[in-house]
Amino acid sequence: MTLHSAAVTGDLSQTGAVRVRPRWKDNRSDHAGSEYEFVIGGDPDRDTVDLAIVDTATGGVRAHLVSSADGMGYAHMLGWVRQHAPGRRVWALEGTGSFASGLADALARAGEDVVEVVGLKRIRGPNNDRLDAVRAARTVLGREHQASPRARGLREAIRALTATREAVLVSRTKAINELESLIVVAPEHLRATTRGLSLTNQLARIEAVGTAESATIEHRITVLTLQSITTRIRFLTRQLAELDPELFRLLRQHPAGPALLAQPGVGPVVAAQLVPPRRGSQRSRIRLPRRRRPTGSE
Repeated sequence: MTLHSAAVTGDLSQTGAVRVRPRWKDNRSDHAGSEYEFVIGGDPDRDTVDLAIVDTATGGVRAHLVSSADGMGYAHMLGWVRQHAPGRRVWALEGTGSFASGLADALARAGEDVVEVVGLKRIRGPNNDRLDAVRAARTVLGREHQASPRARGLREAIRALTATREAVLVSRTKAINELESLIVVAPEHLRATTRGLSLTNQLARIEAVGTAESATIEHRITVLTLQSITTRIRFLTRQLAELDPELFRLLRQHPAGPALLAQPGVGPVVAAQLVPPRRGSQRSRIRLPRRRRPTGSE
């Protein structure tokens, strides 16, 4: 965990103070009509997060921090930001659906304002997380509309379950294709026992095949591989049977789930694809107005 106090300053592309005005008001009175004084840019990696505090009035970088991407690190980051950016602040994080998801969740629980940084342009050359954190903050300052971090909770549970189910389905399909390919080149006395059968009956027939001590090595190894793939298919099929009811239960809990499931031809898998928002698709109601360049008359 390293801390870099910095007096590094830089001019924004637009001169003058840049104010961040939220267009929304919530139940907390200190948010109503307030202005952000700081933007905390974050560049997350798997194990660490680089932070840079940018003063919206000057565009200058007040301080840098590198901390661990875990519970203790998140608490340290929050305490550090409260110390160095005690006014109204907003966090600009890249990757709130991946490396920064834990930090975004911790900040949400702490009542901090967070926006997603999308389309961050990278500078060619060696990677510099410290500069990327500054660019994340200044990217937010240069845009009027910001993307909200992806919603978690029920939607995240549906997304995770859907992704897992898709991976299991792909693996099962691949295993079935491997089985069919092996049956095609198997010795005729083995191939004949499975010809014309459904997958369920093929699996049962393969499981029942025995191997005599006098069997040829080709016969023995072919039976071994067929039964190994059969076991894999059985296992993946059981996984799907466990995941599908859970997916249905999650969708029934979602406000839009019952209506989607009631539509003709819409099952749990299709409904799950419609419910979770795509990463970065939600736009927050935080608007960052651009400052006009001062003229001589101002």
